[in-house]
Amino acid sequence: MLSRDLSLQALFGELVDRAFALSLRWDDRQVMRYLTNLLTEFAHIDSLYRLHDLNGRPLQEVAEMLYYADIRLGAQSFYQEREVHRHIGDFTLFWTGVYPEALPKLRASLRKDHLIDYVKQGKESYRLVSLFDIGEWREEAPMFRRLSENFEVAMQGLYAVRQMWEQMAQESFLRFRKQVEGF
Repeated sequence: MLSRDLSLQALFGELVDRAFALSLRWDDRQVMRYLTNLLTEFAHIDSLYRLHDLNGRPLQEVAEMLYYADIRLGAQSFYQEREVHRHIGDFTLFWTGVYPEALPKLRASLRKDHLIDYVKQGKESYRLVSLFDIGEWREEAPMFRRLSENFEVAMQGLYAVRQMWEQMAQESFLRFRKQVEGF
């Protein structure tokens, strides 16, 4: 699995580089590394739902995550508050950028996330993460500020990454089909 992840990370790194540095002209290497790692991590669906409630049940909605992101409610420490907000930022950026067509289902009327604006919440969560600018978090805090301020650009870049990988998959399938059919 490790070598597959490294290959996947290399693929995502190349696609992120093309989408962000070349197409969008946002050549922020720290952000690009972060987004490459995010895509690699979220390729494993269990990483999307890595947060759990006190009963061990995966948190599948932002509304549930917000409870555990507040020290006055469910967060047991400031570290947990920061990590949950980071995950909320990642989660909302992933869905709004990579799979925006899933948003109507994620925010359906009977779901807790019905009234949550994923873009607004993602920006706010990354902004809150950026406020933790001490100790081990000092160096990456400004990056989260940039992600908050450029959330929509990051969404656009991630969608471009998805389009590129889908095109690569289609081209690969067509090459395979030609070989199988003898063309």
